[in-house]
Amino acid sequence: MTRMEERKERIVAFMRESAYKPLLFQELAMVLDVPAEDIEFFSQVLNELEEEGRIFKTHANRYGVPARLNLAAGRIQGHERGYAFLIPDDEMLEDIFIPADGLNGAMHGDKAVARVNRKSSSDRRMEGEIVRIVKRANTTLVGTFEKSLSFGFVIPDNKRISGDIFISKGEFNGAKKGQKVVVEILKYPEARRNAEGRVIEIIGDVNQPGTDILSIIKSYNLEEEFPPDVMAQAEKAGDTVTEDMIKGRRDLRGLRMVTIDGEDAKDLDDAVSVEKLPNGNYRLGVHIADVTNYVTENSPLDMEALNRGTSVYLVDRVIPMLPRQLSNGICSLNPRVDRLSFTVMMDIDKTGKVYNHEIFESVINIDERMTYTNVYKILEDHDEELMERYSHVVPDFRIMHELALLLRKKRFQRGAIDFEFDEAKVILDEKGKPVEVKRYEITIANQIIEEFMLICNETVAEHFFWTNTPFVYRIHEDPDEEKITALNEFIYNLGYSIKGINKIHPRALQDLLAKVKGTQHERIISTVMLRSLQKAKYSSESVGHFGLAAKYYCHFTSPIRRYPDLIIHRIMKQYLKGEMTEQRIGQLEGMLPEIAKQCSERERAADEAERESEDLKKVEYMKAHEGEVFKGIIANVTSFGMFIELDNTIEGLVRMSSMEDDYYNYDERRYSLVGERTHKTYRIGDTVSVILARADLSTRKIEFVLADRGEEDEDFPVLDEKAEDDFIFSRSNKAKAGKEKNTGARGKVITNRDRALGAEPRTGKKAAEKKPNKKGKVIDKKVYDKINGKGKRKKK
Repeated sequence: MTRMEERKERIVAFMRESAYKPLLFQELAMVLDVPAEDIEFFSQVLNELEEEGRIFKTHANRYGVPARLNLAAGRIQGHERGYAFLIPDDEMLEDIFIPADGLNGAMHGDKAVARVNRKSSSDRRMEGEIVRIVKRANTTLVGTFEKSLSFGFVIPDNKRISGDIFISKGEFNGAKKGQKVVVEILKYPEARRNAEGRVIEIIGDVNQPGTDILSIIKSYNLEEEFPPDVMAQAEKAGDTVTEDMIKGRRDLRGLRMVTIDGEDAKDLDDAVSVEKLPNGNYRLGVHIADVTNYVTENSPLDMEALNRGTSVYLVDRVIPMLPRQLSNGICSLNPRVDRLSFTVMMDIDKTGKVYNHEIFESVINIDERMTYTNVYKILEDHDEELMERYSHVVPDFRIMHELALLLRKKRFQRGAIDFEFDEAKVILDEKGKPVEVKRYEITIANQIIEEFMLICNETVAEHFFWTNTPFVYRIHEDPDEEKITALNEFIYNLGYSIKGINKIHPRALQDLLAKVKGTQHERIISTVMLRSLQKAKYSSESVGHFGLAAKYYCHFTSPIRRYPDLIIHRIMKQYLKGEMTEQRIGQLEGMLPEIAKQCSERERAADEAERESEDLKKVEYMKAHEGEVFKGIIANVTSFGMFIELDNTIEGLVRMSSMEDDYYNYDERRYSLVGERTHKTYRIGDTVSVILARADLSTRKIEFVLADRGEEDEDFPVLDEKAEDDFIFSRSNKAKAGKEKNTGARGKVITNRDRALGAEPRTGKKAAEKKPNKKGKVIDKKVYDKINGKGKRKKK
């Protein structure tokens, strides 16, 4: 621990003591016996603690910890309706609701301190107001430029940032109405006054191809280009492995090994080898690109990699952590060329236990660059052409298959949790327009690599834990007891229970998932369980990984695209070479907590950017299908409606206000909507038919309305394209509002569903008013009103 960190911990610990009363600077220096020569350093320590939100300086210039002053420090999480939440740094505290008039100029993402004005109760959450903004999160924003005669304003793309940015006429800098721009904030918002700024970059017209993704890149401060000094260092790395580089490494170029990745992957950082030992056990080799050979500590490359934290995989491009000369070149484990690597050789017995392992630097030469698709075809489809082409490695794939299943079985037996939520694959044309959205299928080929990387990461983490070497671990903390209790109460209503909720073991949750697999409750229980768990993150302390049911875990296997992997490679090398001096240990103990925090934050930003780019293209894809009928599953239920997931993974909202057949109430305990009159219930996992009402590119939201289903218990039919068109854009006669409905031969109501299938009304009535939709087709008025939110009854 550095001198600064040690002093910080002492000060905070002192202020947390029950006898402590807020003190002035001079009083604090006197009580802590700070030497005169250290006063300036002491002031610096207090300023940093205040900036971090760990201590608070009152208006009377007295210092204390927020918790002792009825305050909480944390980050602002805004909402598009203007209010926000403070997410406390202290994970033991619940989120604090901040009404719009209590933000006092704070914006989404800001580090702030809130005063708690009202404690939480059984029916109301904790509420507060912002009393200090510690650190601003946004110096620039991305949005759409609009203007009037004398001024302009930018509407932020991030809807969590409420309020437009005022732009004076002299700060337009050439921006035109409707363009996407980057605006620099000159004045932050105050009470009843919007933020002010100036346009510093014009991204492009809203409808210009590529502007949408560029806007996301700018919003998350992602840099596609690398600084000149970083590129200069990358160029010096060369493109071949020399004899000097090989010295001191174990030569594994004669060992047969392959990479297995997606078809479009270019940054190949892991290779595997496998053999069956004479005693029936397995020898698994995991060989990882040795990036640290080219990215030296504190060099421009290293500083830039830490700043980025991770590669970002947007829907149409990759923004790499390292320049492509490294990520796709000399560091990538391309076939039939020499590459430097870090190898973990593991001997695994017939129960899946690693009983012996070695970790060392190596030089390798990959035999084949395989894809998940081809390995699947070899193992499952027995594709003759592929089996002939790769005949020299097919026996290895069979052993890999066998070993992966063994490791997977062992992992689940110990209680690792397996959430089977599908991912999406968005297919774009050459102009970046989405032409298809489909589920990404996970096959045995993916599972082979997943299991091999998991066991390797666990082996490395445990090895270095017992050496007492400073390290960066991947942790997943135990879930909050209150959330697990709430989960148990919820599933009790469905006929299930969890064992040992006071000290929950992941096996109990995996057992529950196994029980509900294939049942109508699988979706809802999996979703609620996932919400009950913490988020995984990086840490310099090893507290285990709850979701994997692993005592020791780290990220070692992807140093090309993740900085935590890169830095632990550096630590591992120094330890193995005997360079881990006391001075180095002290240095690492001081820097690793901040590195872990930085990497966790950059990972979250990357995840959000990736999700946003995917959501954007999903909305763009669905825009062409407005007014069409889809069948989907209720993926989530909220107090304002329910989210429907289609078979292609696309989700949209059915607002409660659009559900006209009854007045629905939200049952929070059962995650369901219940009709007051009919008692009709919508739960997570139920199948419904919906009409795509709106795909809004500006808000990146999809809205559905429930389709008419005729009789409540009938399944909605699968219609051909013409029948679906007739169903939505019906040309049949309909009665006016307040008149008797058309009936068939048995007096049954003729629904849109019936008409789609060719049923005719018994009596003719005057045709209802018809409306043209955006496609120019005539749309049935009832469906038009439902889509546009008209004609709703008012509750008395």
